[in-house]
Amino acid sequence: MSRTVYVNGEFLPEEAAKISVFDRGFLFADAVYEVTAVVNGKLVDFNGHYARLVRSCAELGLTLQLDERALRDIHQRLIVDNALQEGGIYLQLTRGNGGDRDFHYPPADTPPTLVLFTQARAVVDHPAASKGIRVVTCPDIRWQRRDIKTVQLLAPCMAKAFAEAQGADDAFLVENGYITEGSSCNCYIVQADNTVVTRPLSNSILHGITRKALVRLAEEHGVTIEERLFTPEEARNAREVFISSATTFVWPVIAVDGQTIGDGKPGPVTLLLRKIYLQML
Repeated sequence: MSRTVYVNGEFLPEEAAKISVFDRGFLFADAVYEVTAVVNGKLVDFNGHYARLVRSCAELGLTLQLDERALRDIHQRLIVDNALQEGGIYLQLTRGNGGDRDFHYPPADTPPTLVLFTQARAVVDHPAASKGIRVVTCPDIRWQRRDIKTVQLLAPCMAKAFAEAQGADDAFLVENGYITEGSSCNCYIVQADNTVVTRPLSNSILHGITRKALVRLAEEHGVTIEERLFTPEEARNAREVFISSATTFVWPVIAVDGQTIGDGKPGPVTLLLRKIYLQML
C-alpha cells in the first residue's frame, strides 16, 4: 500500500511526491535531516530531535519555517495516516530550488524544501538487540563538521559496504588512531570495572540524542560514564562494546575486527542500559 508522505505543505501518496532536479539537496547535499523513532504509535524524544534540527539549520544558515508544535503535528499526522506502530519518521530540509545549478547560495528568500516520510521497522525486538552485531574498523574519511546532521552520507555508505564485504554488520570509523563513531551510530566500550567509555562531544562526532539520554540514565542508575578518546585496540580488548542511535536504541557488539568481545554474547552493562532506555519510552 502506498505511503502518505509530506512535501512542502502537502500530504501526498508517495508516487505523487516530486522535487525539482534543481533542488540543492539533490545537487549539493545542501540539506540536513533527522530520524525520530516511533514506538507504539508514539514519537520517541521528539523535542531532542527538534532541538538538534534547529542547531543544524543555524550552523548552515538554513531556514526552518515551522516551529516545534507545527512540526510535531506533521509527524503525528503521518503516524496516523500510515498506521505506523513501530519504526521511524525521516525528515529532510534542503536549501531549496536555487534555479540553475550554482555553487553560490541562492537568495535568502528562496523557499526551503521540507520532506517527511515514515519507515516501518522493528526497533524494540530487533534480532540484533539480543544477538549482537559484528563490526570492523576503517578510516574515517568524512568532513570535519560531523556534529551537523547533513545528508552527505556517501562516506558512511562506503563504510557499511566495506563492512559487508568483510562479513561484518557495520563499521567503526577511525581517525588519528582513535574511534570517532560508527557509520551511523555512537560507540561505547565497557572496561573491566564496568565503566562505560564514549568519545566526548565535539565537531568530530554527531551529538546523538539517544547518547544524551543514555549518559543521563547511566548516571541515574549508578553506571560510571567516562568521556574520552579510545582506540580500536581498546575496543577489541574491552569487556563489552555497544552502539546507540535513534532507531537501534542500544545494540551489543560481539566482535571487532574479527576478535570476539567477552564471551561473544551481549554483556550485562549493555543489556542494563538497553532495558532502562526502553523503560523510559
